[in-house]
Amino acid sequence: QVQLVESGGGLVQAGGSLRLSCAAHGRAFSSYAMGWYRHPPGKAREFVTAIRWSDNDTYYVGSVKGRFRISRDNANDTVYLQMNSLKPEDTAVYYCAAFSFLTSSDPGSYYYGMDYWGKGTLVTISS
Repeated sequence: QVQLVESGGGLVQAGGSLRLSCAAHGRAFSSYAMGWYRHPPGKAREFVTAIRWSDNDTYYVGSVKGRFRISRDNANDTVYLQMNSLKPEDTAVYYCAAFSFLTSSDPGSYYYGMDYWGKGTLVTISS
């Protein structure tokens, strides 16, 4: 049984920063990658970023590239998402996920499957 627990969401002004954390309990490393997807209000969920277990290769949706950075702490089975230069359109519930696969259709665009996911943490960016 794998449990993913997110923390770090909150309310910040546009241009500000937040860091999300995801603590993995169980064999989350057996998945292909760890990362985040988000669900903006009134919109479809979208992939945000992931880091591959095997080689630390990272993946970002085009809209966050250059602003967000994913990292991991192997010793503590924790994945972090540093979010900078936040915009109102980043407002969403952010979910940590253990991805079973990632496929790129276009640069910065991904299809994905998930083995496990957390309960989410709300990020609100005010203008």
